[in-house]
Amino acid sequence: MSGKFITLEGIDGAGKSTHHAWLVELLHQRGKRVVATREPGGTALGEKLREMLLHEPMHIETEALLMFAARREHLDKVILPALNRGEWVVSDRFTDASFAYQGGGRGLDWKKLETLENWVQAGLQPTLTLLFDAPIEIAHARLAASGNAPDRFEQEQQGFFERVRRAYLDRAKLEPNRIICIDATKSLQDIRVKLEEIIITIC
Repeated sequence: MSGKFITLEGIDGAGKSTHHAWLVELLHQRGKRVVATREPGGTALGEKLREMLLHEPMHIETEALLMFAARREHLDKVILPALNRGEWVVSDRFTDASFAYQGGGRGLDWKKLETLENWVQAGLQPTLTLLFDAPIEIAHARLAASGNAPDRFEQEQQGFFERVRRAYLDRAKLEPNRIICIDATKSLQDIRVKLEEIIITIC
């Protein structure tokens, strides 16, 4: 595979989605062919599963299995074909989100998630993961200001998001060469300067 795979991660309200389209455009400007996508979702089946995951109550193991089912389709239909064509893939969330939300937030055993990760991804990991980190209070204020109806994850209590954030940071410590933490409390311009500096290193 000659393409590169970039993922954006962070708790709801940290700002990653704000930078997703901008990052795709930056890569276009640098002459890259880019596929922009998201998880859960990214395929016709994945988007149907997304609706279920975001709005239907379910057992935690069902939630994790559906996340990885959507991811398997995403890899097969979108991510791997694009990488094999030499294109860049920029995804709003990937497997780190499962370790953060289902593992950290819900308390699912990380070993179960690692088994699913190994099975579904067969060793594939993003080239680069940008982890947008912000205190829970700031993230919640941004969500409230958006005016969007919250999904069932966004409706969780503060303790849930504290566990999610902690799991993200723990994951970053385990893979410091892949996961770069971005201070999402900084100004939009400061963050984008930082992102451009990072992207230059892998172009």
